[in-house]
Amino acid sequence: MSTYTPDVWVVLELNAPQLEKPIQKVFAGWYGGFAGSNSWKLNSGITNVRKVDDWLEFDGYSGSVYRCHPNNYHMSALMHGVLQGWLKQASETENTSIKVLEFEEIIN
Repeated sequence: MSTYTPDVWVVLELNAPQLEKPIQKVFAGWYGGFAGSNSWKLNSGITNVRKVDDWLEFDGYSGSVYRCHPNNYHMSALMHGVLQGWLKQASETENTSIKVLEFEEIIN
C-alpha cells in the first residue's frame, strides 16, 4: 500500500456506459521544483474518505491512500492541460462525462 501527499489535487467524477455508476477519483499533482518536472497521478477510485486532523485521506481500490490538504484543492497548469485532453475525448464518446467536483461536494 502506498501513501501519496500531493501538492495540489481535485476530485473528478467520471461517468461512462461501461460503469455501473459514476466513479470518483483523486486527480493529484506535484510540482517538480528547480531540478525536477511537474507530475500528476489519477487514483484507482475512491472507496472511503476520512478526516484526519486537518487533512482528508482517500482510500483507493488499489489500496493506496491519498493524503490531501483542503487548502490545496486546485489544479496545476499541467493537470489542467491533461484534463482538457480527457474532456475532449469524453465529449467525443457517447454518454461519457468528466466533472471536476466542487470541494463541498466531496466532503458531504
